[in-house]
Amino acid sequence: MNFSLNLVKWYNDNKRDLPWRKTKDPYKIWLSEIILQQTRVDQGLPYYNNFITHYPTIFDLANASEDSVLKLWQGLGYYSRARNLHYTAKFICDNYGGNFPLTHKEILLLKGVGLYTASAISSFAFNLKYAVVDGNVIRVLSRIYGIYSYYDSTIGKKDFLTLAEEKLPIKNSDIHNQAIMEFGALVCKPKKPNCLNCVFNEVCYAFSRSIVNELPRKLKKIKVINRYIHFLIISHLDFVYVIKKQKGIWSGLYTFPFIEHTNMLSNKDVILSKEWSVFFSNINITINHVSPLIIHKLSHQKLHVKFWHLNSDLFKLEGYESIELSKLNQYPVSRLIDIYLTDNIIC
Repeated sequence: MNFSLNLVKWYNDNKRDLPWRKTKDPYKIWLSEIILQQTRVDQGLPYYNNFITHYPTIFDLANASEDSVLKLWQGLGYYSRARNLHYTAKFICDNYGGNFPLTHKEILLLKGVGLYTASAISSFAFNLKYAVVDGNVIRVLSRIYGIYSYYDSTIGKKDFLTLAEEKLPIKNSDIHNQAIMEFGALVCKPKKPNCLNCVFNEVCYAFSRSIVNELPRKLKKIKVINRYIHFLIISHLDFVYVIKKQKGIWSGLYTFPFIEHTNMLSNKDVILSKEWSVFFSNINITINHVSPLIIHKLSHQKLHVKFWHLNSDLFKLEGYESIELSKLNQYPVSRLIDIYLTDNIIC
């Protein structure tokens, strides 16, 4: 079986029409790869188009404010990607005159760029012979060739990279790389793979043994942390308090003051807690509304959240910024807060 030949033939007949496949501009390819980390193509495509519209060149991205970049990224999650994207754009403009570094080694040193992303940029922008190994590639190789190594182990990473390099053709390796990722996304999917119409089903190790759903194998399980948070939407006249977080999952984003406990307290116990008194000692507060419990799931965290709508006398909340309610939608916020503000009115 000529794996690459069959793969590329399938790709040419079935590939999706995606804008980053029509360019060799490393800036646009890099942008697409960062957006598509942890993100499906159908979700990431509108963001890619939006970024290209607002920042058509790397200079435009570098000269933008962090708030503007994060606002455009809003809803994609994993916001460190956006912060690293912005940092790296400025770094390339300052150190390379706005020209993307040409070697795999230099690309790999860029902030926010790992081995897969460096290989993808090297392959798709510069036609350098590097195998790309993402989740799609791992799934295809594991099932067709019967690789039992845990893909998140040191040995497994080496095994999959070695096999991917072995299957990489000398010519048109960039097309091969695109093809194997596309095949994993459209046919050899994580759930409900289309095995009956797969061009490799006659030679597929997993299909012939009815173990398609058992491969690939993962060693580490994600430990999900439960967090219990009460957001305090404190308004006075037409202003509301927010803060720009400097660390954590919401670093760089604006959020309301919040109280966090080790479990979800009753509303009465929240008001009596010492955390509440830190905000409102000797301050006249009116509670207008407390939202029902909201469950918001992230990759590593499960958030149990309530939003408190409060009115206050004029007072200074140390470390927080008072902004006009009418301008709140101009600030980058987490998806959780964005969804809530979309569905609820602050008064």
